[in-house]
Amino acid sequence: MSQNAYIKLVPASEKQIITIEEIKDMFHYYKSITSKTGEQLSWGYSEAAFPYTIEEKEEANNEWFYLKGIDSRKNRYILIGVGFEQKYSETDSSENQQCYIQVQLTDISTHGDKGKANEFCKFLAAKLKGELHLFNGRVMYYYPKK
Repeated sequence: MSQNAYIKLVPASEKQIITIEEIKDMFHYYKSITSKTGEQLSWGYSEAAFPYTIEEKEEANNEWFYLKGIDSRKNRYILIGVGFEQKYSETDSSENQQCYIQVQLTDISTHGDKGKANEFCKFLAAKLKGELHLFNGRVMYYYPKK
């Protein structure tokens, strides 16, 4: 049974809409900052912090991609996609589209994948100041409250 986590972009978020390419750029940024940490520690931390390759299939139509684990004994797959949902606003009785990032663990994902997926979700939610709905159903708020 697959599991899903969502990062919802709320009105207080940095962006209201995000593309797959922007998410890939954020992962490249994550990889670069962890490699700099590794350089400071004189340790290959980037391989431990991001043990995946970013891959995309043609049938994805630029709507999703997956992270494929480098060492299949520890890490296998994490799917990442972007979608929209209808959000009803009680204040002005209107419906708006809300963008979200979906992070999915497959049936063959490992516990290592789940740990890394949680870490990546927290990183993305913090950078975008979004609302994170974790795999266990809990919600973390990274946007400023009014």
